[in-house]
Amino acid sequence: MKGILGKKIGMTHVFAEDGRVVPVTVIEAGPCKVVQLKGGKSDGYSAVQIAFDEIKKEKNVPKGRLGHFKKKSLAPYRFLREIKMEGLKVGDDVAVDIFNKGEKVSVTGVSKGKGFQGVMKRHNYKGGPGSHGSMFNRAPGSIGQSSFPSRVWKNKGMPGHMGDEKVTTKNIEVVDIRGEQNLLIVKGSVPGANGGYLIIRSVGKTPASDSSDSPRRKESLRKSAGN
Repeated sequence: MKGILGKKIGMTHVFAEDGRVVPVTVIEAGPCKVVQLKGGKSDGYSAVQIAFDEIKKEKNVPKGRLGHFKKKSLAPYRFLREIKMEGLKVGDDVAVDIFNKGEKVSVTGVSKGKGFQGVMKRHNYKGGPGSHGSMFNRAPGSIGQSSFPSRVWKNKGMPGHMGDEKVTTKNIEVVDIRGEQNLLIVKGSVPGANGGYLIIRSVGKTPASDSSDSPRRKESLRKSAGN
């Protein structure tokens, strides 16, 4: 696996080779600094901690985080995450050119916060009639049960806080890479608002097996040949 940290710049569109208009998201990806290597019995897993968005003034850095960077003789950064990668050492830079054009990636970010919302917006409830004196418009309606079980079921869709959640969008195609500008251009939208931090990881998928080679298919062909 390979990955990088970045910041969402915004959306625009580009033209494909056949003239189609393709909506894309522009991401400022890297360069990221390798801060720490995780591994061995003390950690129990293997990963690389990388950092993005350097902080210019040390007074704006919490003392604990500042000590973490000074221990490695590195400048402090705002955004740190761990990604399972190999072949790196502390102090190395991870650049956007680790990806290739046409590659599929997954992008993780924090979705836009929408505050307190009702059931129609939050859970796509239909709602009631909007005319003829109806007093039931955007309310959730009856939520309880009768004599059994005489309570509201757990996880019932109700009004409440919407958005501001960790969201991952998978299998996004890399449309273009501009290494000199540290820009990664991907097809479609990604979670979060402009300026939000993102984690971009490669997507490793096992190719689907050919159905003609399956045991069931082979058995069917053998019976057909016997008839």
